[in-house]
Order: sequence, then C-alpha cells, then structure tokens
Amino acid sequence: MNGKQIVSKLDYLFHWIVRLVILNGLWILFSILGLFVAGVFPATAAVLGVARKWMMGEQEMNIWNTYIQIYRSEFSSANRMGWIISVIGIILYSNYRVILNHAGEFVFAVPFAFYLLVFFYIILVIWSFPLMVHYKATWRQHFKNAIIIGLTKIHYTIFCGASIFAIIYLSLSYPGIIPFFTISLMGFACMWFTLKIFNQLDQGGNQQPLKTGKAI
Repeated sequence: MNGKQIVSKLDYLFHWIVRLVILNGLWILFSILGLFVAGVFPATAAVLGVARKWMMGEQEMNIWNTYIQIYRSEFSSANRMGWIISVIGIILYSNYRVILNHAGEFVFAVPFAFYLLVFFYIILVIWSFPLMVHYKATWRQHFKNAIIIGLTKIHYTIFCGASIFAIIYLSLSYPGIIPFFTISLMGFACMWFTLKIFNQLDQGGNQQPLKTGKAI
C-alpha cells in the first residue's frame, strides 16, 4: 500500500468519524430542544433515518437538513411509539420488582412467562424504530411486524442486540465517548442489521406473512 492509498483510507475514516460525531451531537441537541420528554424519540428516529440514507447510497446529503426533516416528519409517530414502549417497560420493571420481592411465592410458570414477555419486549425495542423510519404504517402494524421479523430473523435480532449491548458496555467503560459516538454508533449498527432484512422484504415483494406498508 503506497502513501496515496494510506492518505485516502485515513481521509475516508476521518470523514466517517466526523459524520458520526455530528449525528451524535444532533441527537443530544434535539433531545434537549424537546426537553427529552418529547425530543428523545424523534431524535432517535432521525438518527436511524440518517443512517438508513447513508447505507442506501446517499453519501453526500446535507446531514443537518436531512436530520431536521426526519425529526419533524416523525415527531408525532416517534413520540407515540416511544412512550408506548416506555410505559410497557415501566410495567415490566414493576412486575420484575414484585417477582423479585416475592420469589418464593410464585410457581415456576410465573417467572417463565415474565421473562418470555421481556424477550418479546426486547424484540419490540430493537425493531420498531427501524421499521418506522423505513416503512409507512401504523404503530400497531410496526409492533406486529417487529415481533414477526424479530422471531423469524432471530439471528439478526441477536446480532443487533449484541452490538447495542457491546456499544453500551464500551461507553460505560469509557464515558468520554458518550457525547461523541454512543447513540450514532448504536443507530448505525442497528440500522445496518435491520436494513438487510428490509431490503430482502422489498426485493421479495413482501411475500412474507406480514404487511410492512410502503417503503419510504
């Protein structure tokens, strides 16, 4: 490898580092602008939407304009979906505390059923937002499709979940990277795995037993 190739590869790497830093910064900014309560979910949808466009070949788009456009267009649906998922998570956590405090009083079936619900919940968390930024459908349809795809493509669910866990673990071990890379890396990793399945669905004419709606 000659000097020109090294410089070219370093320039390419630096270019992507800058993109990820900008995207992470936009997530923080727009989450704050929405006072987190109304901002974090559309900000997350915008991160996934920008990552999706990069992976679909739109390398030279204006990140700022694209991010704002997705943030605004998905504001209501992202908040609706995000808060439904959050409420479900709060209910599951409350049930977990009850089971933990009364462990000896429940038969085996109760904790088994609980952890099965947690498994389905994790699938919802992983797949719902990528589905929302790729397809136009109702939140109920996205939830249904998330469960179907998450189960039928369980290896992608595992890879995506493991990637998110690894990034969170790394970020907690080195907190200095959180303001620069954590959210953008998770969004990029999650969209990379899920978009592979969406492309298969689009190319296959959605012959799978689900209705995804029209790709954006």
